[in-house]
Amino acid sequence: MFLALLLLPAAELYTVVRVGEVIGGLPTAALLLAATVAGAQIVRGQGRRAGRVLQQALQQGVPPGRHLADAALLLIGGVLLLIPGFLTDLLGLVFVLPFTRPAAGRLLARYAAHRLRAAERRAAAGPFPPPAAGRAEGPPPTATVIRGEIVDD
Repeated sequence: MFLALLLLPAAELYTVVRVGEVIGGLPTAALLLAATVAGAQIVRGQGRRAGRVLQQALQQGVPPGRHLADAALLLIGGVLLLIPGFLTDLLGLVFVLPFTRPAAGRLLARYAAHRLRAAERRAAAGPFPPPAAGRAEGPPPTATVIRGEIVDD
């Protein structure tokens, strides 16, 4: 995740410069502005729809899990659309558009489940890795252990 956050601005800048070389600076800026405005409009409309559906589900007593996930995807997509750049706009549209959002939701749910299983495996292993053959149990050799006693005055 850290690497993605580090590389995203560089990739966005590279893409904007390349598009600017092909179509010119002013059309590139206009395209970025238009994408941001269009994205805000899409999010506004889809957000209202998601709110209505969520409210209906709650009134009918249906668990709102899927509807909440839908609203979360809209929020993520909206933030991505408001960030200037073509790559984030493209990813934001995948999260916002009603015909691509279900697939994006399934992919994100699968990724989250995978991460959760990995975290559970790490937690089950305990704070220290199992000892290698011939190595004593305890903290890793690079850990600093300070022996002492507590004196209560």
